[in-house]
Amino acid sequence: MTSILFLSTAGLMSACSLDDAVRLKSDGSTQRLADPVVELDSGEIAGTATAESEAFLGIPYAKAPIGDLRWRSPEPVEAWDEARDAKEFGSDCMQKPYKEDPAPLTTTPSEDCLFINVWRPAETRSVAGLPVMVWIHGGGFVNGGTSSAVVDGAQFAKQGVILVSFNYRLGRFGFFAHPALSKADEGPLGNYGFQDQLEALRWVQRNIRNFGGDPEKVTVFGESAGGASVVQWLTSKESEGLFQQAAVLSGGGRDFILGGLPLHEDDPLTFDAEKAGLGFAVSKGITGKDQNALTSLRKLPADEVVGDLDFRKIVESLGEPNLTYAGGPIIDGETVVSLPQDAFEKGRFARVPLIIGTTSLDIGVSPAKSKDALFDTFGDEADAAREFYDPDGTKTLLQLIIEVGVDRMMHEPAIFVATKYSEAGTPSYVYRFGYVAETQRPAIPGAVHASEVPFLFNTLSARFPDDVSGQDQETADAMQGYFVSFAQSGTPEVEGQPAWEQFDPEADEILQFTMDKGVIFAVDPWKDRLDLVSRHNDL
Repeated sequence: MTSILFLSTAGLMSACSLDDAVRLKSDGSTQRLADPVVELDSGEIAGTATAESEAFLGIPYAKAPIGDLRWRSPEPVEAWDEARDAKEFGSDCMQKPYKEDPAPLTTTPSEDCLFINVWRPAETRSVAGLPVMVWIHGGGFVNGGTSSAVVDGAQFAKQGVILVSFNYRLGRFGFFAHPALSKADEGPLGNYGFQDQLEALRWVQRNIRNFGGDPEKVTVFGESAGGASVVQWLTSKESEGLFQQAAVLSGGGRDFILGGLPLHEDDPLTFDAEKAGLGFAVSKGITGKDQNALTSLRKLPADEVVGDLDFRKIVESLGEPNLTYAGGPIIDGETVVSLPQDAFEKGRFARVPLIIGTTSLDIGVSPAKSKDALFDTFGDEADAAREFYDPDGTKTLLQLIIEVGVDRMMHEPAIFVATKYSEAGTPSYVYRFGYVAETQRPAIPGAVHASEVPFLFNTLSARFPDDVSGQDQETADAMQGYFVSFAQSGTPEVEGQPAWEQFDPEADEILQFTMDKGVIFAVDPWKDRLDLVSRHNDL
């Protein structure tokens, strides 16, 4: 079979079989695939086709948020007259990439970045009513995007669903406050990245039928900051009717895993998002709280607004105040009304089927400077905590900080959310991903934060190009299969894999992706220690 070079939907040049560019007809001849064209509310777009899926990339869903539109809610995109090329990704949002990123971007980040992508099964131009999955990427609200080959949506499309991904403003572009902005009264304040997400979800409602999708069968799902974003939309009135199912991957559920500052506090000793904005402005030589200050802030070069923010630095400084950055979502009283825990406890959340889970070695921190200080945070149950986490006293402080921190930030909050759903009579399904790719063992003892993403998207060769084992592939097929089934029917089930039952706090059984037993549905092996954490997280 002749081999040619072509631009894949991941934006990477690679050698591919001729079958990806043409269809083999029954008489042995070939037929080149025509560019698929879709009519949007803003104009026509022309995508690319392979034998199994079609991709429409880099579609603008709002005006470029530059100049006077920096730190404003997204505005409607201007319509175009002729078919717009949708064969390459638009720029990912402005950020400082870091070399350790397991899902590296393939575009040069830009402030002009509000683009959306759609993958659909091949030959769906006359089909209607396909389930839709909308992905919100992670990256600590300072990194990430949709151009990475790790989050290519083609494998989802091959399973019969439409996969949508989009960019949203990050860092100080997406989450920023300043007294001058508050005085300008230009619309919702602070959470511009969340406003982008809302606009993208509304775009899906307006346009997805033209791709063959069902706007009343939308599953929104995200990981890390994307998972925290899904938590936000589960607890927000602004997103009502924009999705019918949801999945939260390593997104917390009690506090925001990042951010959570109030917009403004009258108490000068209380740090808030406006004070962070003032600190940033002063660091750039911009003083004052009037229109002149705002004008000067909007004239700053984009790379100066980014500064030194990246995901690695954010994680390393978790728990420490950043005097020039709000840290992520801001409690503004309009878009973000409260911390998630308050909303869930008061029953203020969307009654939609939910998948929620974590990785076995997820992210967690603690300010404790010694083992005793760490266990003392459990009060009169300090001895019980010591028995659970360090019974023979051999673990290092760092090991314990990670274990206790992950339980408090990730594992227990996921159980907390699922419990609230169970109490409300709404289906929820809990998982823990503990699988590590075979080539990564034994250097990595557990599934680290975000390591499940290439399994979810079934893009293992993009993440582990040197070797993908049979067990790796079986795990990816199972994980993606559960999520596809959930999107299609509201129930996650895969033939040949364990039945994934709704979460019951009394039984405490969860789906577990393991290295030695495959996929199992069983009692949470950390149930007792998470019950302990729960009692203290509730304080």
